[in-house]
Amino acid sequence: MFSQSTAFLLILLAIGIIAKNQSLIIAIFVLLLIKLLGFDSKLYPYIQGKGINWGVTIITVAVLVPIATGEIGFKQLLEALKSPYAWIALLSGMAVAIIAKSGLTLLENDPHITAALVFGTILAVALFKAVAVGPLIGAGIAYICMRIFNIFG
Repeated sequence: MFSQSTAFLLILLAIGIIAKNQSLIIAIFVLLLIKLLGFDSKLYPYIQGKGINWGVTIITVAVLVPIATGEIGFKQLLEALKSPYAWIALLSGMAVAIIAKSGLTLLENDPHITAALVFGTILAVALFKAVAVGPLIGAGIAYICMRIFNIFG
């Protein structure tokens, strides 16, 4: 039962506790519980394959709540689009989504890069109270940088 992966998770749990990062602590407890109950061989691949989409869906739901409650409507959208900052935000949102699309491809096809990206995200979440969208965006940025490196390298 006690394996290298369990030890790694326990170290990350300690980092999460020291950093007081509730998301990281909960995620590690869920993974350890799945492993302890013996469902890891069935659930881990499923979670790995679908988890990012679940996370994106949950984030999307949270972002859309102000529209659902009526706090943001067409009037606010039209007023916001009069601001140059809103156009910057609009273009930034589009750019990040396009970059993240490339990141999905990299995460699916290049496991050794995935390990570094995930570990970087975990460190940022634990130490800097960052948000764990890092692997997807980070993978997209890494993909673009690798493409540029291949062109000029």
